Amino acid sequence: MKRLTALSVPLLTLAIAGCGEESDQLPVDGREFDGVNYSEPAPYQGRVIDGYLKNARVWLDVDGDGQYTPGPLEVTLDNGNTAVLESGEPTTMSGEGGAFSLDISEFQLPAEVGRALDPRQYPLHAVALPGQTLEQSDSGDRPVEKAFVLSASPGVTNVTPLTTLARHRARLSLGSYLGIPDNSAVGLAGINLLADYIRGQDDQAHAYARALARFMASQLPEAYQEALSQAGSDGTERGLSLQAVNLLAISLVQNAPAVIAVVDEAAGAGGNYAGVVAEALELPEVALELSDPLLLSAQSVYAHPESGTLPSGTSGLELSAELEFEYSQGGQLLAVHANGCMMPSLPELARLIEVNGFPGQLASQWRPAVSLSPQSRQVSDPDNDPDGVVDERLSFDWAEQRITFETSTTCHSHEGISPDSTELGGTPDVVYSWSEGESGVEEVVAEITGTGQKIRYVPEPAEAPAAAPAGFPGYRLEEGDVETASLRFSGAGEQCEAIEDAVGKDHVVTRKYGYDFTGYDPQPDGFTGLFADYDTLELVSAGGETLTVNRLLRYAFLDPALAGLDNVSAEGGFQWVLRYAGVPEQENAEHIELAYLTEYTGNRACGTEVAAPSSAYARVEYDYQRLSEYLLGQLE
Repeated sequence: MKRLTALSVPLLTLAIAGCGEESDQLPVDGREFDGVNYSEPAPYQGRVIDGYLKNARVWLDVDGDGQYTPGPLEVTLDNGNTAVLESGEPTTMSGEGGAFSLDISEFQLPAEVGRALDPRQYPLHAVALPGQTLEQSDSGDRPVEKAFVLSASPGVTNVTPLTTLARHRARLSLGSYLGIPDNSAVGLAGINLLADYIRGQDDQAHAYARALARFMASQLPEAYQEALSQAGSDGTERGLSLQAVNLLAISLVQNAPAVIAVVDEAAGAGGNYAGVVAEALELPEVALELSDPLLLSAQSVYAHPESGTLPSGTSGLELSAELEFEYSQGGQLLAVHANGCMMPSLPELARLIEVNGFPGQLASQWRPAVSLSPQSRQVSDPDNDPDGVVDERLSFDWAEQRITFETSTTCHSHEGISPDSTELGGTPDVVYSWSEGESGVEEVVAEITGTGQKIRYVPEPAEAPAAAPAGFPGYRLEEGDVETASLRFSGAGEQCEAIEDAVGKDHVVTRKYGYDFTGYDPQPDGFTGLFADYDTLELVSAGGETLTVNRLLRYAFLDPALAGLDNVSAEGGFQWVLRYAGVPEQENAEHIELAYLTEYTGNRACGTEVAAPSSAYARVEYDYQRLSEYLLGQLE
């Protein structure tokens, strides 16, 4: 049995008040009742329209999850009592002319329970079923080919693609959309989004509606389309999570202007909307990640000492760069923008390439790599850059297997990267390309355009008996025929329990993988016996499933160019120390929250805690957002 609380405030502001005699006058905004003269314990009536849709499943979405919910369904009333809808959400199939009549007799409650539920408080939903739902027109009935879901704001009983757009626009509380206030029924060249455009013979609204319906159908997941296409389907199948419903809403609002622009172009300068053939339109193809992943949205890099050189006390490091991550609606990384300087990492780009640019498929979504150049602070300082202009940018073209890096700074002059302009948008300073085989990425090549220098990344899989951790491949870097750096796993791995002093601590080394790292000639003294240190956790989901996660805590590396900066004192190599959520959940257990770049401090015994350092070259703070939150922010 599902329990929910009754809502008392409609999501789309309409003037609805009072009770009295029924009215047979249709309001001009498309509602099927008069806001003053409404008192209807009788069936709740309306129409489903693309053209008029016959045999579409219609229901009142009492629990607000965007799917039909069967009974018994509990509703918590404002007075604290509970009403039970034994039959679940009121539902029916639409008939001729798209008309429907919902039995809301269960909304009448015993006096001791509370006042009757008001159907105007709940949004209507309708789903068109492939092969079953008929679009009715003067030329005859035509079966719908693909499923799509329509809705209308509480109190609105025409259910159309345009009411769906109006409802989602209001639900997202954007303030205004296409210059239209949220509480307005009017939009899109003055069209009433709530009206029966078939009855009103509004060819323009009808053309928009049909195109929007096609777009919505293209975004429903295949599994849900398949379920609704089955011969026995009656439209009550549940195939969407609440996250998916929200993302579909955001996508409709975000892409509606582009869909409408296609219709306007097809109608031509003369506005021949009656001649627009919706099936012939080339609409936007937008992939959605309906699981609504938690994605890295920003990094704040603190790598400027209050005085002197690096390393410095961690509390004394000042902000030197801010990175923002740009995504597609499917959660694919499109760009990284830096106010200040970043340090693109070939191994990290290779990890991202392995998942075709979808960080949500990686445990650690973006391992840190930072610029320690003092100019990063200079170009990002609000006193020097009050407008927060983007100083550097990584751009990803996944279809062309190409990544470009642009900079307007001299942060990377020690690596031979010098910008030809103080503004971005010209010739890229570095171009990355790659090739893939059956086992994944075979190589990634970075070409510095100013010098023609090429750096080649090649994966180095561990060879038995050596063991490599998942998501942390060995590799080698080459310039020409010369190997300049490498990371090769060399040990079989070690697992242990926390020692007594570390029991109950958050970052304890319980698994170690040995490796060798080259990058200096000669190697610094003491830079031997290296291990990637992990904390292995067993997490139990709400459904009782056990998941084993391995959180990377620490690893060492060499970088001669970084160590050679005038403001950096580094004799024995570097290490990254990574921190995570203190009380992890399955979804965020391996999401880095904080990273410290420190001097290499030697091997740690298995079972010991890795504490946060007091001194570091850099501190990196991570921020995450749901994909839906990110996309909504783009709309705003």
